[in-house]
Amino acid sequence: MPVHPVAARLSTSREFALKAGAALLLAGSLLFAATAALAQNWPAKPVRMIVPFAAGGGTDIQARLFSAKLQPLLGQQVLVDNRTGAGGNIGAELVAKSSPDGYTVLFQSTSLAVNASLYRKLNYNALRDFSPVMLVSSTPLILVVHPSVPAKNVKELIALAKARPDVFNFGSNSTGTTSHLASELLKTMTGTKMTHVPYKGAGQAVIALASGEIDMLITTIAAALPHMESGRMRALAVTTLKRTPSLPNLPTVDETLKGFESDNWYGLFFPAKTPEAIVSRFHAEMSKVLTDPEVKKLMENQGATPLATSPVEMAAYLKREIEKYAKVIQASGARAD
Repeated sequence: MPVHPVAARLSTSREFALKAGAALLLAGSLLFAATAALAQNWPAKPVRMIVPFAAGGGTDIQARLFSAKLQPLLGQQVLVDNRTGAGGNIGAELVAKSSPDGYTVLFQSTSLAVNASLYRKLNYNALRDFSPVMLVSSTPLILVVHPSVPAKNVKELIALAKARPDVFNFGSNSTGTTSHLASELLKTMTGTKMTHVPYKGAGQAVIALASGEIDMLITTIAAALPHMESGRMRALAVTTLKRTPSLPNLPTVDETLKGFESDNWYGLFFPAKTPEAIVSRFHAEMSKVLTDPEVKKLMENQGATPLATSPVEMAAYLKREIEKYAKVIQASGARAD
């Protein structure tokens, strides 16, 4: 009996579909095998840790501490590579566009979340173009005022700012830094109107406060501590949700203004699509590094708290931080380009 043309076409289509399906399964199996082999043999050469800021800064100091401790655990060198410029965007873009083979990793700060809204156009997407490894550490900022400011605590400071709208001022390390945006967050949450005075770096901003040129500053503990000890500025609070061990008697802003949180955090990111096995291995070894007594002591000396979150937690945290700073940046009108 002759086969009906339509039946013949259906039969041919089924054969084609079966062959195509088998080919896809084979390709998938080969890809899985290749990925597994890559992860199993990783690392077979040195790993580059991209730091998007200059040598000697807080990000660089932590990166070099970790790289030295990772080398014996990975059996390969971890080379710190400073790729500076555009507020951290040059280094971040380099990693985002690197091969996802586990040999290029980004050690980045809060600026990754801030830059997502601070810049009108970026050549990478912080949520799409990275495979998060972990939130590594958090460093609190400190809210300090000049001794001539009568406020002795956060509640009195807010009342003073409300009584002197657009007269009370605050400095920052520069526009768009966490030093700036933490103060903008304070303004947004309290409905106060304060004048922003940007400087070129923490050094200039701290000197301006110590000399009475500005009323208030949110900066790092390390930058403010010498002037606090000399009485040239007074600390009111730290900006993290928990008090810092280095200044245990100093309250948090959150104790007065619920929900306020701003810090300098640091995290590790591979390019998107890096094999999960490589991400897991790197996460495991970094977790060991963060429990090393020497590392913990050196980090505590810098006011940093080790964290070691999971990749999933890091991804969720980055998303929340991007959303938080987007609102602050929109309210402040801050732009870097």
